[in-house]
Amino acid sequence: MKSDDSRKGLEKAPHRSLFKALGFIEEEMERPLIGIASSYSEIIPGHMNLDKIVAAVKDGIRMAGGVPVEFGTIGVCDGISMNHKGMSYSLPSRQIIADSVEIVASAHAFDGIVLVPNCDKVVPGMLMAAGRLDIPAIVVSGGPMLAGNTNGKTTDLSTVFEAVGAVQAGRMTHEELCDLENTACPTCGSCSGMYTANSMNCLSEVLGLALPGNGTIPAVYSERIRLAKKTGMKIVELVKEDIRPSKILTEEAFMNAITADMALGCSTNSLLHLPAISHEVEVTIDFDKVNEISARTPNLCRLSPAGHHHIEELYFAGGIPALLNTLTKKDLINKDCLTVTGKTVYENIKDAKVRNNDVIRDIDNPYSATGGLVVLKGTLAPEGAVVKKAAVAPEMMKHKGPARVFESEESVSKAILGNEINDGDVIVIRYEGPKGGPGMKEMLSPTASLAGMGKDKTVALITDGRFSGATRGASIGHVSPEAACGGPIALVHEGDIIEIDMEKKILNLLVDEEELKKRTPKIVKKEVTGYLKRYSERVSSASKGAIFE
Repeated sequence: MKSDDSRKGLEKAPHRSLFKALGFIEEEMERPLIGIASSYSEIIPGHMNLDKIVAAVKDGIRMAGGVPVEFGTIGVCDGISMNHKGMSYSLPSRQIIADSVEIVASAHAFDGIVLVPNCDKVVPGMLMAAGRLDIPAIVVSGGPMLAGNTNGKTTDLSTVFEAVGAVQAGRMTHEELCDLENTACPTCGSCSGMYTANSMNCLSEVLGLALPGNGTIPAVYSERIRLAKKTGMKIVELVKEDIRPSKILTEEAFMNAITADMALGCSTNSLLHLPAISHEVEVTIDFDKVNEISARTPNLCRLSPAGHHHIEELYFAGGIPALLNTLTKKDLINKDCLTVTGKTVYENIKDAKVRNNDVIRDIDNPYSATGGLVVLKGTLAPEGAVVKKAAVAPEMMKHKGPARVFESEESVSKAILGNEINDGDVIVIRYEGPKGGPGMKEMLSPTASLAGMGKDKTVALITDGRFSGATRGASIGHVSPEAACGGPIALVHEGDIIEIDMEKKILNLLVDEEELKKRTPKIVKKEVTGYLKRYSERVSSASKGAIFE
């Protein structure tokens, strides 16, 4: 066992003395030492039940003959940090999470690790750590929130964000907004649509690093506790059989994840996180390959914000196993990939059945013949940009319009709420990328305000920053290279015509090349200190997953 490095031999008597200070007995010294990385906190709704999940994991580890040791890491609630300086820290927290898990697990010679995350950057951060550590590892999240019910209507967090624009436009009263904010987020768990946290929890199943059910069993269901106990038992088995992430996180596993991503219509942020996770195991995800997968993968699910279904309905419809089994009907999934069950993907899913063909469409009757996400390229985004095509109105699949240029999220939000944006406009928000933001702020407020005002079918948004998984409409993010690195987005002038064609995967700035050569990028230097300063100096392009290089 790896933990023998800290517990065995004459020279380790001082180490054993410290273990005994923790209450360890001799019998525990002979058993696998299993770390449990938890992001439990009292500021994130998705984390408030993680203490119960960890307790169940510990029970499972002990039942299987292991010794559990819990430690904590940080997390940021994207919803609470949205639309103010706090959002600059969300994506950067992913690196801290990965680093902190690596540090504790390596320093204490754990034999295996259970990762207990929830919410947007914690799930990918812990998956990055799993790949980097390459000791037996398994994920069990806190699970998704149940959808809200407001005066008989199903609601969620994105409904509340959009309601701000509706109030501004006179389409909703302040009293109705108050009712909504009191009822839209009714339980603990990751917010109930196919937003980033739920996207990554579902994809952790597909990658093979979580047991079936991890992505969809609701946070408040006792089945989630049972899953956590099984996870604790399974990690001890993985240690004994030496099944490590390097055996699971193969190129084929990532291709499976991208395929499921397209079928589910996941958050655009999944194409920021999957490359970052794959980088840790030396697998490269090429955006041209992503488009190839999107072109052949039918979009089978339309969950909020793309449709009216929520994660609990995906759970009742058969969950990720049923979705994957559906995709095997056209050989879209590599069946032989190993998973933490010790079995292959196909052995896990072969008996799974779809129980609701509206939530998970039949392979021959999809919502769309192509995937829910697409990467656009062109003169405005030579390295690519990402859009959740499944959440775009048909009217906006092809669009040409004049650029309305803003250097920050704050300035565009003021213009939207001040009714300064016209039908047909293409809003360009720049200097919000990984370096320029810094931190690549997620901008749900402007997109939700437009939707609430009824402009999501007439106005496009383009940014070198990010849009939330809760965003709907023609919201194109991750434009690379970003403005702060001299990308073409830095050369856009007010009134320039921008061309968007999601079917042809085009994003062009329709300005003569000679004219562009005459232009000088506007330099926007944001004064930052501390971690954000260090982050901005090291972070790479969004097209590479905003990793440290």
